[in-house]
Amino acid sequence: MILFLAYAAVLLSFLSGILALLMRQHCSVIKWVHYCCTKRPDWQQCLNNWLEQSVYPQRIQQLSFICLGMAGVFAMIAGVGGLISEQAMTAQLPLGLPWLPWHVRFDSLSGLFFLIIGIAIFAVSCYGPGYVKGNNEQEHPFAVLGLFSGLFIAGMLLVLLADDAFFFMISWELMSVASYFLVAFQHENSANRHAAFIYLIMAEVGAIAIILAFGVLASFSDGGAFTFDALRNASLSDTWASVAFVLALVGFGMKAGLVPLHVWLPEAHPVAPSHISALMSGVMLKVAVYGLIRFSFDLLGDIQWQWGVALMIIGAISALGGILYAMMQPNLKRLLAYSSVENIGIIFMVLGLSMIFLAKGHPTLAALGFVAALFHAFNHALFKNLLFLGAGIIQHQVHSLNIDDMGGLIKRMPHTSKLFLIACMSISSLPLLNGFVSEWLAFQAALQVGVLDDAVLRSLVPVMAAALALTAALAAACFVKLFGMMFLGLPRTRHAAKAEETQDKGMLFSLSLLAGLCFLFGIFPGLMINLLDNVALQLLGHSLPNATAAGWLWLTPVSAEKASYSAPIVLFLAAIAGGISYRYLRRDPAMALRESETWDCGFGGLTPRMQYTSSAFTMPFRRIFSKVWIIDETITKQPGTMPLQVTDIHYELHVNDHSWPKLYQPIEKSVNRIARLVSRMQTGNIRVYLSYSFFTLIFLLWVIS
Repeated sequence: MILFLAYAAVLLSFLSGILALLMRQHCSVIKWVHYCCTKRPDWQQCLNNWLEQSVYPQRIQQLSFICLGMAGVFAMIAGVGGLISEQAMTAQLPLGLPWLPWHVRFDSLSGLFFLIIGIAIFAVSCYGPGYVKGNNEQEHPFAVLGLFSGLFIAGMLLVLLADDAFFFMISWELMSVASYFLVAFQHENSANRHAAFIYLIMAEVGAIAIILAFGVLASFSDGGAFTFDALRNASLSDTWASVAFVLALVGFGMKAGLVPLHVWLPEAHPVAPSHISALMSGVMLKVAVYGLIRFSFDLLGDIQWQWGVALMIIGAISALGGILYAMMQPNLKRLLAYSSVENIGIIFMVLGLSMIFLAKGHPTLAALGFVAALFHAFNHALFKNLLFLGAGIIQHQVHSLNIDDMGGLIKRMPHTSKLFLIACMSISSLPLLNGFVSEWLAFQAALQVGVLDDAVLRSLVPVMAAALALTAALAAACFVKLFGMMFLGLPRTRHAAKAEETQDKGMLFSLSLLAGLCFLFGIFPGLMINLLDNVALQLLGHSLPNATAAGWLWLTPVSAEKASYSAPIVLFLAAIAGGISYRYLRRDPAMALRESETWDCGFGGLTPRMQYTSSAFTMPFRRIFSKVWIIDETITKQPGTMPLQVTDIHYELHVNDHSWPKLYQPIEKSVNRIARLVSRMQTGNIRVYLSYSFFTLIFLLWVIS
């Protein structure tokens, strides 16, 4: 039954894309009929009357999103069923090659990521109709957006179901290619086309690394089989296992956005439609995490502690680098994209810690780190989807993604501001929200380093924990800046001053749903941790150290003597303190609040120019961590003006990524150079083409003989 629900989610995703494509066909039929009617004025009038009353395209659009929402519901039900079930379900599909059919497997790990994708799909299905309502159908047809959205979601779900390398790569490429067309959806902008091109190049480079990793496993499997069962039984030496792991880390790490393979992410995610950006940043990156977990913990199996050290160091660099890059971004969606690099780094850091504990013979502590990493992946999907969907509403209302063009939106868009604040608090790991719990579990796992007998590891792990603490502090500063610049203060532009709350109930409902889940799993994290413990038990063979680690009231990951946390009690005490304070302030006349204008220091009234800009807010951090970025800062003054005339000073700041000129630009130039060389083969001369066929045939005959 659970496997049937998973199939239904995939098929409904395909169906939503096909229904969207029908809108394109509908428009083509109308154009043909319109052409035929030009010679018959009476037919032309009938057609115009029908078009004015026709709701056919709108019905198809609604039906497409309904199918997407049903796919999300089925995916959630299948995911919860897979998490509860203690058995893995397998099947074989009559698809693929004659000698290599597609194998399917659905276990608790697949169930977790099905649940993550299902929640995101359902939220997007509620959000999407309002977001695409104002699109220009001629420039941005819904048929293209809906078709590739359905294929993209179906590809992600199929990756989670694949039980052989061939089926896995087919699904992986479906996900990557469909998302490429979504990135290039608004193709009239050259920057969008360039971002899509870079994304496609890096996606294919990563896919080649994954294929090579599977190839290493298959070469040592029984008969070179590609099924995951055969790959699990492959006998590899430590050297070849490390080679396979490094290849998988490059391939999946590139899709996940690990530093220094991350630069495509802030280029591609911001140019896609906001609900697609939410799926890419909040969900697609988790599919890459799933791929590495499946390959390392499941297929390779015999974990080496060196792999954990590599993951932990790369994760720490990604976490710190991601949040530092995010702080410098004035563009809202680029900031959120870099923030995803930070959170993916945290997930990989804790996965590395789990590998170290597992390789050193501490499986219960490995299960603690594993559960913390999975819980943070789940939490990140919730608050990052909430942030991107909220960014879409803000962009629609303010007509800009530049943070310096906003301000004062808390008065103009009160509902959106409250929901966005919950997401900012959650991603900043503040108590009573879900982001705090997963990072707290990560710290608890790191604090158990004393059980390791390796002095180097006992010194390294606390350094990584300190990096995690610094990352959390910088994340809080980053999102204080983000919320303050956008929602507080005075409006900086005319659009911000005239912004209004969206009237689409579906868009606000999707944000409210995600915000409610962030709060729910922050107050009752045991609901999710108990399910994640089943994943650790099924994949690692061990569960959390404490059998009552995830009660509804107390969370005690190791033991009550070492550490415990109770979100319901913290909430209860906070509510009491807030109630007492409110009642005391209301009853005492001397403490009554009074409102007055903000003191303007005698300058004659506050103006938006007196407020901090994005670059001004982050200037102290830019001075401290100046070596992290390539900084181009220029200050020019118009000649012939007063020395102290501030309005005549022009300030420009460009903050660039070190990985761009050192890694991405060489790859991009190499691909373009090879493409130009290959294009020379297209001479247009039939004799040349025949000679190509002739020499190819001679070469093949020589090889066969």
